Amino acid sequence: MFVTRMNIQENVSLEPYNTFHIDATAKEFVEINSLRDLQQLLKNPEYMAKPTLILGGGSNVLFTKDFEGLVLKINIAGITILREDEAHAWVKAGAGVNWHQFVLHCIRLGYGGIENLSLIPGTVGAAPLQNIGAYGVEIKDTFDSLEAVDRRSGEVKTFYHQDCQFGYRESIFKNELKDQYVITSVTFRLHKKPIINTTYGAIEETLAQMRSHNGSPAVPGIQEVSQAVIQIRQSKLPDPQVIGNAGSFFKNPVISAEKYEQLRQTYEAMPVYQLPGHLVKVPAGWLIEQAGWKGKRIGKVGVHDKQALVLVNHGGGKGEEIKALAYQIKEDVYQKFGIEIMPEVNII
Repeated sequence: MFVTRMNIQENVSLEPYNTFHIDATAKEFVEINSLRDLQQLLKNPEYMAKPTLILGGGSNVLFTKDFEGLVLKINIAGITILREDEAHAWVKAGAGVNWHQFVLHCIRLGYGGIENLSLIPGTVGAAPLQNIGAYGVEIKDTFDSLEAVDRRSGEVKTFYHQDCQFGYRESIFKNELKDQYVITSVTFRLHKKPIINTTYGAIEETLAQMRSHNGSPAVPGIQEVSQAVIQIRQSKLPDPQVIGNAGSFFKNPVISAEKYEQLRQTYEAMPVYQLPGHLVKVPAGWLIEQAGWKGKRIGKVGVHDKQALVLVNHGGGKGEEIKALAYQIKEDVYQKFGIEIMPEVNII
């Protein structure tokens, strides 16, 4: 055990700490409530000898086995307005703050830019790790900086936008600096005069329905856009409290425009989103549905019947079963379309 005052528990079930509700066990488990807690832990030489896992909201992880090391549950709280000018507000949030609650808090203050990211599960600290995105918006659009602790030295380092190497569901923390830092806070530059983005998905249609049913404003604001996104997500995605899932399991693949034109000869209805550089993004959910997986169930796990991109644990399913299902789907999509889909979820 650690020679420290921190409450490190042994043989802790991780079922309450992951949205798939997989009953894996952590050999050791500790809750980190402050930067001081984290630095105190990192100073202990015994920490360095152990395998460790950083856990936020547990909404992007699939446990396929027990974790034979130390799990750090990051609970660092707090939301602070650092500064403002006429156009923007810089808002800093602790890594353990619930992402959706942070979005709603900023909306109440009238700060825009993240309303399209409403109802995404997880924590603020995990958001830049994979550059979360939805409905035409990504974290990188409003990201200013983050603070992270070097796991070897315990020193705090600030990473600015250009340092993070954001890509589609990617950042430097998933690649070059993987497992080297623990994010403790994130700062966003939000708009005091928001630019509304309703062009993606069914937002326009949902806003029109909201206007006809409850007299929403003809010109929507950030609150209306957030409500529309919440309504869409709730209609398509299962509530993790009711049925275990981690949201979108796969990334939307990017292919060349040339390959798309070849596939379109056979699959005229294939939807795509145009990208720069003669590339297109194909919805992975459409590919999975066309491969016949939507709504399928194998034992206690399966594919959601309303959104094929979501794999679900119907209750009592094991992580290995969900992993096996994911790889079956991956193989079938490749055989049918010659397109490789990659998991977005971190498989452990």
